[in-house]
Amino acid sequence: MSITVSGLGHTYHPGTPLETRALREISFEFPAGTWFSVVGHTGSGKSTLAQHLNGILLPMEGKIFIDGLEVKEKSPSLREIRRKVGLVFQYPEQQLFAETVSDELAFAPRNWGVPEEDIPGRVSAAAAQVGLDEGCLGRSPFHLSGGEKRKAAIASVLSSRPDYLVLDEPTAGLDSFSRKELTRLLSGLRNEGMGILLVTHDLDIALQMSDRILVLDGGRRIVCDTPAAVLDHLRTHPVPGLQLPEIAALSAALRERGKNVPLTWNWKEIKSALFGSQK
Repeated sequence: MSITVSGLGHTYHPGTPLETRALREISFEFPAGTWFSVVGHTGSGKSTLAQHLNGILLPMEGKIFIDGLEVKEKSPSLREIRRKVGLVFQYPEQQLFAETVSDELAFAPRNWGVPEEDIPGRVSAAAAQVGLDEGCLGRSPFHLSGGEKRKAAIASVLSSRPDYLVLDEPTAGLDSFSRKELTRLLSGLRNEGMGILLVTHDLDIALQMSDRILVLDGGRRIVCDTPAAVLDHLRTHPVPGLQLPEIAALSAALRERGKNVPLTWNWKEIKSALFGSQK
């Protein structure tokens, strides 16, 4: 079971003066139950790619298969594809619309035909998964704090129990504590078997959490590999607007000075290589 993308291309406003080539021949495979990150600077094509994965945008070139179901216009499988792949937008305000948070979380399962008697349990479970206080459920989503809105947006997708969760820049604007809280949540979902696809400009989180990373630049695939291989590639082939994390840059600098340290984003590995294990 996997999401498979082959030769995907997309152009906005084709045949007009505003024509913009957003994606060019993108190919990768994202196995179920893994963490896959798509990394790049603003305008690299990350969000355009994300919107193809549950059929908001349909392929102009190439093919996309979700567990063997093709994403294409007028496909009878589109409804099932959209159930399988939950998409969390970058800005919660673009996703939230109901009068109360409870209604927000109930919308997707009700839309997918979940029996009415099961919906309150879905709502409570999704709220608990993201750490959203039950006191928020009766409030308007537009009266929540920024962090609570993001939790509500994620919970509104989790309530439908998708097989894959695609998140577009979910850490944008979050403080350090909230970022750690979110990564713990997503790591837990992966451990439960859900596929996590993170769209981000934050290379640090991608390196720490991912099984594989796809780097985009100008709508093109630059590299798609394990975190260690991607880090090694970016060290020798920098991508504009994408900086190595400080720890990774330090390890690279130490290696260039002849120090026997691994190329890593983990400071503990550097410390161990330089000083050995210390009690």
